[in-house]
Amino acid sequence: MLIIFSVFAAIIPMSIYLVLIWKFDRYDREPFKLVLINYFWGAFGAIVLAVIGSFILTAIASFFIKDDIQLSRFGAIVVAPIIEEITKGLFLLITLSSKKFDNITDGIVYGGAIGLGFGMTENFLYFVSYGESIPNWIALVIVRSLFSGVMHCVSTATLGSFLGLAKFKSMGKKIFYAFTGLIIAMLIHSIWNSSLSYDNTAPIGFIFMILSIIIFISTYAVSIKGERKIIFNELKEESENGIIPESHLVILSSTQRERKGWLDEKTRKTYIKAATTLAFRKVQLKNSNGASKVYYEMDVDNYRSFIGKLLSNKNNV
Repeated sequence: MLIIFSVFAAIIPMSIYLVLIWKFDRYDREPFKLVLINYFWGAFGAIVLAVIGSFILTAIASFFIKDDIQLSRFGAIVVAPIIEEITKGLFLLITLSSKKFDNITDGIVYGGAIGLGFGMTENFLYFVSYGESIPNWIALVIVRSLFSGVMHCVSTATLGSFLGLAKFKSMGKKIFYAFTGLIIAMLIHSIWNSSLSYDNTAPIGFIFMILSIIIFISTYAVSIKGERKIIFNELKEESENGIIPESHLVILSSTQRERKGWLDEKTRKTYIKAATTLAFRKVQLKNSNGASKVYYEMDVDNYRSFIGKLLSNKNNV
């Protein structure tokens, strides 16, 4: 029964967080299939690599640290943050190559998904290993669901946001942003683990995580606002060129786009998706070069043509 309850206690909270993060990205939502792939990497792939990496690094450290308590603390404060943030972040480098991954918001969603997947599996292992009594198990579920699991989300989402910021930068800046994001992710992880490694520092850890979560939510909200601005600014040019009606600009860049009645329902959702994609393709075009630039140029032209045909029916405008 402990295992069954632990499975549900591990899966349900992290899955709810995952859906919320994905749904909150309302203007240029990522394909849920790709978000799930990142989630499962965190839950399985990153976990396996982290166990192997932690075992090796801890074994090396044991030659220099003989005290078991100190070795355990070193593992929690140094080894775990380094190994786990690297193994979680590895898959982000693969996802980064996707045409859908093009800004800070995307990095937060994909990074957060990996972190939540990792937190889900780690929570389950903690629940079945340390839930020695019902009160103890309940306390573990509460703390790890509200803080430890979320810490993995925040730390890897931080790395993801920096990778999103770096995608269209020069190689030197890409390396700088990626390294900076990784270091910050490791620090968030290390500070949280450090606070739990000593009896009198746990309250500081909880305050730190609450502040980290607030910063995470605020950053995500600002990033979403930035997407609205991109949609409005990029589609303004399309409006001036007669491709998109001027009356649609404010609607397409706000939550008004979700209401019915302003466009034929048969084409409204298709139009919203096409117009949004066009806006972000234009940004990608401005920041790309070489073969990627040619691809985005063709894509921008295709979306302009598609939208023009979609709106050619008078009933749609």
